[in-house]
Amino acid sequence: MRPSVLTLALAAVLHTGAAWAVDPFVLKDIRVEGAQRTDPGTVFASLPFRIGDTYNDEKGAAALRALFATGLFKDVRINIDGTTAVVVIEERPIIANVSFVGLKEFDTEALSKSLKDVGIGEGKAFDKALADRAEQELKRQYLTRSLYGAQVTTTITPLERNRVNVAFTVVEGEPAKIGEISIRGSKVFSESTLLGLLEQTTTGWLTWYTKTDRYSRAKLEADLEKIRSHYLNRGYLDFAVASTQVTISPDKQSINVAITVREGEPFMVTDVKLEGEFLGRDEEFKRLVALRPGEPYRVDAVNATTRNFTDLYGTYGYAFARVESRQDIDRATGRVTVTFVADPQRRVYVRKMLVSGNSRTRDEVIRREFRQFESAWYDGGRIKASRDRVERLGYFKDVNFETNEVPGAQDQVDVVMTVTERPTGNIMVGAGYSSQQGMSLSGSIRQDNVFGSGNYLGVEVNTARTGRALTFSTVDPYFTVDGISRAVDVFYRTTKPLNTLGEFYQLVTRGGSLRFGVPFSEQDTVFFGAGYEETKITTSAGLPNSYFLYRQQFGQKSTSFPLTIGWQRDNRDSVLSPMAGKYQRANFELSPVGDSRFVRANLQYQQFFQVYGPKFTLMVNAEFGYGAGLGGREYPIFKNFYAGGLGSVRVFEAGSLGPVDVTGSYSGGNRRLNINAEMYLPVPGSGNDKTFRLFGFIDAGGVWAEYTKLRWDRDSKGRDGNLIDGPDMLRASAGIGLSWMSPMGPLRLSYGAPIRKYGKDRIEKFQFQIGTAF
Repeated sequence: MRPSVLTLALAAVLHTGAAWAVDPFVLKDIRVEGAQRTDPGTVFASLPFRIGDTYNDEKGAAALRALFATGLFKDVRINIDGTTAVVVIEERPIIANVSFVGLKEFDTEALSKSLKDVGIGEGKAFDKALADRAEQELKRQYLTRSLYGAQVTTTITPLERNRVNVAFTVVEGEPAKIGEISIRGSKVFSESTLLGLLEQTTTGWLTWYTKTDRYSRAKLEADLEKIRSHYLNRGYLDFAVASTQVTISPDKQSINVAITVREGEPFMVTDVKLEGEFLGRDEEFKRLVALRPGEPYRVDAVNATTRNFTDLYGTYGYAFARVESRQDIDRATGRVTVTFVADPQRRVYVRKMLVSGNSRTRDEVIRREFRQFESAWYDGGRIKASRDRVERLGYFKDVNFETNEVPGAQDQVDVVMTVTERPTGNIMVGAGYSSQQGMSLSGSIRQDNVFGSGNYLGVEVNTARTGRALTFSTVDPYFTVDGISRAVDVFYRTTKPLNTLGEFYQLVTRGGSLRFGVPFSEQDTVFFGAGYEETKITTSAGLPNSYFLYRQQFGQKSTSFPLTIGWQRDNRDSVLSPMAGKYQRANFELSPVGDSRFVRANLQYQQFFQVYGPKFTLMVNAEFGYGAGLGGREYPIFKNFYAGGLGSVRVFEAGSLGPVDVTGSYSGGNRRLNINAEMYLPVPGSGNDKTFRLFGFIDAGGVWAEYTKLRWDRDSKGRDGNLIDGPDMLRASAGIGLSWMSPMGPLRLSYGAPIRKYGKDRIEKFQFQIGTAF
């Protein structure tokens, strides 16, 4: 009998050559003791010896290491009983539950999943070392959220049947805020100018939302790069950040950041040269150079030129063209020569166009917008057009593509389009308040991407006191494979135009229309359609003279069969928050038969300009509408244009502009003009959120009617019932507003004052509209 016990400590001693040794012998049996949940086969599989093998100290030490490496055992011993090896194991406890106490900054479910992936989860063998590492990692994650005072304590509670509960108790505390940011060494630009470039800020009125007052090392590096770019764009090629010092207060609640810069001297560009292979199109490439001799060196212009060259190479199939810039600096004279070195490398064609990230939207909805085709030469311009078209669908927050080489094929690439989906359903609620009419409401529900098919489905409901409407609309943007769209509208509207006499008259309009859109180019679409409308003047109480006379002449009910033709061009850079580009449309409506015979036109021109840098955007919008009767008939009074409110002339109540007759009714007119200008600027402290913007606005517009054969009754003093008419009816307003793609949906509100108004105008200084995305 050989009474020897090998433990983990003994294995270490043996490794160092100590004398606790066992004479080699032939194993006749192997037993496992202490197993409760572990299958003995798991133990046998880890042993480096079998029955009949010669056992020695090295094999015993190797067996201990292998069994501990499984992570299943708290302690392992090998007892030698004669020619039998007895493996005694003490199993690790099983984790019964993992809980978090005091966790607010992180999502509990996501954190539990991440811990389970590294071995801390229900049903896993408990390992104290893993639990300690998880505790330290959780503390580190709190540091990335500026919670430097966060405390994490791990509590292990033993349970029956060798189980444990693991609880992480967290005292998060308050996040450390940036108390001060200072920039030293700047002489050319003031400290306030440089601080205005940074995303991280000291605590301000909006930092509760933006969290830009929370220190982040990664964000600090990005801010330093912004300062560097600011100097490099003004010729300071030798600019450098000498040092950055970050200090935290003893209570870990305040952080001070000190940045020291070395400016150097500015450099002027004396010459711009091209080197390399330019496909025999040197002049075409030269026109893309954004840097000019005699100007200060600008890194943005250098980068823009590099991108322009790369894009142009891409249009000729060279997907991996390399373009680099070289600066030859003469510090004695403050001059620099910039040379662009280009190597187009090889021409390639696209093997596959792949789509990634679309969990809801069908592949075909995205693919039908592609302008780059598989098995065709790579064309950077077509790929960019594909990305722009997919982005303009409005279904995605981000659209990006990358080009991957095909292994083993130097002349082939795969293009991967990666999208990030956003909610495409929207519930919109609009409201306005005025002292005369009180609260008015309107709403709509729509889904721009029904079941991921790319089809539009919308229901609009309006409950304003001036009228109610129920409209059902659906659009199939690819009714045919060639991209011809089909739109169907069915509507039922009751209109109660504004009346100051306390009496209400009502118009009921029902009908529908069918329209087709034919794309004539990448940006131009022409629409054709036909419809049916029936309008009924239901009562004479409070009826304006214009409506009364129209009903007398043409009857209580009027039908029309309008034919429509329209044109639209849209090259805005974004549907949600455009910052550049144009939107233009023209729509003509003709009703040659029916009780009502008329022609009606709507024209719109909208353009966005970037001013004072990319953060400031100017929008100008102009709309004009005109209607006239046909065949000697009067223009239908119920087809009049109306103005006022959001989307028209703000500050004035919706539908309140235009002629007012002796009954106090606003009956609109057959001519409308609407002009808007908005200057968008980022909300201070909002960081890079392009959808959160302030704006100032100036609106002007009006509605007026022509004097025709249909005369209104004169009042007791012999004056026309139409008190004000003609271009003098133009109103104007100005104010400020807020536009935000909030987590609840699109929000738009405005507050302003009239610049030009008339005594009976209805004023709504505050107007807003908010939607809920789903």
